[in-house]
Amino acid sequence: MATVQESIEVNVPLSQAYNQWTQFEEFPLFMSGVESVSQLDDTTVHFKTSIGGVRREYDARITTQEPDQRVSWESLDEPRNAGTVWFEDLGDVGTNVNVELTWEPDSATEKLGAAIGLDSRQVAADLKRFKQFIEERGAETGGWRGRVDGVAPGAATAVPLQEEVGFGEPAFQRVDADPDIAPRPPFGQDQQR
Repeated sequence: MATVQESIEVNVPLSQAYNQWTQFEEFPLFMSGVESVSQLDDTTVHFKTSIGGVRREYDARITTQEPDQRVSWESLDEPRNAGTVWFEDLGDVGTNVNVELTWEPDSATEKLGAAIGLDSRQVAADLKRFKQFIEERGAETGGWRGRVDGVAPGAATAVPLQEEVGFGEPAFQRVDADPDIAPRPPFGQDQQR
């Protein structure tokens, strides 16, 4: 896994920077290599990327989102990646935007790029474009202030488990009615052979 850590100071209030970052469908306006992002639901986004001539599509899940603090995600498909963007209030000066990204280089070109720091340079350049975008606009394009509290990495349960909905133990018991292997007579009846 390759890890990238970059940060930038933007001259806008904390809420404005955070709100803009929650507008995932706007990422192509300042992220090179991101062709489109579609918001599938509150915690799932679909990416179409083209980086170094390699086109990919994948889904990612927002695992944590705390207004004015941080957004964390992980990919659900290949290419594997995960990260966190957190925001620090700098008062009158603005906001510090910090990115930590881990990803799994796949091809020889990606491995070489990670080894010589091209991935880090791309994230730094994307943050500079974010700074220019948010400062020139003067306002965010929107914002989602909802919370996502710690969706477990890899969680994909479509139907809630019994423990999650509070049903406790199932109301049935396994009954083995074959008298040759049953440890006790079925349904509490004594049967003679």
